[in-house]
Amino acid sequence: VKLTPDAVARLDIRVAPVLREAATNRLGFLGRVAPDETRVSTTTARMEGRLDRLFIDYTGITVREGDHLAEIYSPDLYIAQQELIQAKRALAANSDRTRQALYRAAREKLRLLGISPEQITTIEGQEEPSDHTTLNATQDGIVLKLHKREGDYVKEGEALYSLADLSQVWVFLEAYEDDMPWLRFAQHVEFHADALPGQTFTGKIAFIDDILDESRRIARVRVNVPNPERALKPGMFIRGEVHSILAGDRVMDPSLAGKWISPMHPEIIKDGPGKCDICGMALVPAEELGFTTSGDPGPLPLLVPTSAVLRTGERAVVYRRISTDDGITFEGREIVLGPRAG
Repeated sequence: VKLTPDAVARLDIRVAPVLREAATNRLGFLGRVAPDETRVSTTTARMEGRLDRLFIDYTGITVREGDHLAEIYSPDLYIAQQELIQAKRALAANSDRTRQALYRAAREKLRLLGISPEQITTIEGQEEPSDHTTLNATQDGIVLKLHKREGDYVKEGEALYSLADLSQVWVFLEAYEDDMPWLRFAQHVEFHADALPGQTFTGKIAFIDDILDESRRIARVRVNVPNPERALKPGMFIRGEVHSILAGDRVMDPSLAGKWISPMHPEIIKDGPGKCDICGMALVPAEELGFTTSGDPGPLPLLVPTSAVLRTGERAVVYRRISTDDGITFEGREIVLGPRAG
């Protein structure tokens, strides 16, 4: 297409240079807060018996380590207590090796039944055994589920409570398929919760789903988020943001130069090879996770303005300006589009 300079001015045709540089994008995501599944524990019955009383009898309540959960009646516990009391009396009369071994075995049997050391010491001082004992919480957390009710009979190994420690939570972001090239494991994420205006939270991407939801065309991206003040509650609606610089097929992050990252816990980043402080797995270089950290990232992409691209169904076309003595020529070029940056 050949035009005169006057025609170019009247048509308000704009041109922009083609650039070869890293592409910068700021991605926005919606998501929700969920409990950290690695911090959910189940309190189980270590003996057969009947739940005569539940101290915690509804979900959502906060419990602390050592709090009373339930009182259970158990014949097995009665027999184990009786054995300890008798072993203690026999040891007091004669402390030979055999009686010491029987005493230690009686204490160990109660420990394996889930009785705390303090409770075992109390049992030793009793004249007669008790057929009831109190089950205590083994960690801080929120009661997610009650598996049994007061009066239920339980067997050894059956679940009683599910507790979640909310000092760290997961945030699940919903990423569209065209967002995937910009995302990497261990990438930094900032987000805000609608329920907590003015507060900014941060975390690291810990998992990117390999399978997309076929109906919504999204993949879940999981972020590990410290939550020491318990401000973030499971179910909260959040808005996340990732700032990403793409160079070829790698995300550029100079702050990770020379760093080694845990392949399971992205919050564990060290200056050299070693083991993860949480899971013990060997750390891997940041480059193996899809990052480039040096000043020479390899071939950089070509960038053109989005408004310059004409999509004609099967093709994408841009017009290149060529100035000549007798006017200005715009020459059509078919191009192959990569990811959109903003």
